[in-house]
Amino acid sequence: MVAETKKKKVLFEKTRGKFLLIIIVLAVSLAGCKTMNKSQKGAVIGGAGGAVVGGVVGKSVGNTAMGAIIGATVGGVSGAVIGRQMDKQAEEIAKEMGDVDVIREGEAIVIRFKEKVLFAYDRSDLSADAKGSLDKLRTTLLKYPETNITVIGHTDNKGTEKYNQTLSENRANSVTDYTSQNGIDNNRLTAIGKGETDPIATNSTEEGSASNRRVEFVITANEKMKADAKKETGK
Repeated sequence: MVAETKKKKVLFEKTRGKFLLIIIVLAVSLAGCKTMNKSQKGAVIGGAGGAVVGGVVGKSVGNTAMGAIIGATVGGVSGAVIGRQMDKQAEEIAKEMGDVDVIREGEAIVIRFKEKVLFAYDRSDLSADAKGSLDKLRTTLLKYPETNITVIGHTDNKGTEKYNQTLSENRANSVTDYTSQNGIDNNRLTAIGKGETDPIATNSTEEGSASNRRVEFVITANEKMKADAKKETGK
């Protein structure tokens, strides 16, 4: 298990088929409403992602992460252009980072930090080692400024739902605050806490609970990257 966590991993995942495409269209339409702020859009697309993957134990990407991915999806040949750019970024991140999972999903990248990488148990303040891990990521985030970054905090189901929700929000905010202070434009960053509501594994085992205690970075194309991809393909 220890050796496995030290591997630099890039997991290439396929999207979820025809039903997912329907959900994508609905989610993007709703998330495109100009009167909605980022948090409201996140709630809409998070729910859409849940409609596709909710209830699946052992999935590689949580509902909220999938919702953010769906909300940023362009699709078609323009989406393929974005996907190739994300392939390159994912490879660089995996090469630079250590004990994290780097997952390519659709037109996005998900970086999953296990709890022990960033936080002591039941804490939301970043350790010196945690800051070192985020410093490694900073280089690639600065190199590719045409992306948005959603940071999602998660817990297991130990403790009360309210406590876990607050802990996950505090952790997501700690990460985005440090990332912003470290030179990443705050306009690129969104923090979301999901508490115990978005597990990727069963909480009935310690191993599963440990998997659910995590922080995810979801890296998606911003409007400029999307526009450039459409221009490149003539779409």
